[in-house]
Amino acid sequence: MIQRIQSVFLLLLALAMLSVVFLPIWSKADPLSGQELLLTATKLTYTKAGPGTSAPIATWPIAALALASAAVAVFEIFQFRNRFRQLQLGLLNLVLIMATIGAGWYYSGVGERLLNVKLAGSFEAGFYLPTLALLLNLLANRFIRRDEQLVRSMDRLR
Repeated sequence: MIQRIQSVFLLLLALAMLSVVFLPIWSKADPLSGQELLLTATKLTYTKAGPGTSAPIATWPIAALALASAAVAVFEIFQFRNRFRQLQLGLLNLVLIMATIGAGWYYSGVGERLLNVKLAGSFEAGFYLPTLALLLNLLANRFIRRDEQLVRSMDRLR
């Protein structure tokens, strides 16, 4: 039963959350001074125009949450015989994805305070992918529930 539509949604969810680890999440640049900030899932990099550089700030919680969410989604695909457990894992994944979004938001706020420029930073693809994953998780849970209702209705007919 791995070929069900919810398995496709869960696989796409896992790919989206894995992509968060490799894509930039947020960036901000000061065109006057040449300073730049780049937030990825593993570090917040501050680049100065001059010879001095600053140490990157570790943002590993974003990567850990994204990888955990991808792992839960892959594990959830192979729990197709136990739909109730799939629903529980879907709820856990919902919490992990929301935590990933929250961590990205938090570290972008940290970056805003580092570069004291009135220009706003811009969110990159890595910030929007967890939102896509959230939508895919909700769709997968909806189809899992639909399968459960179909099985229960068939049991009533027997």
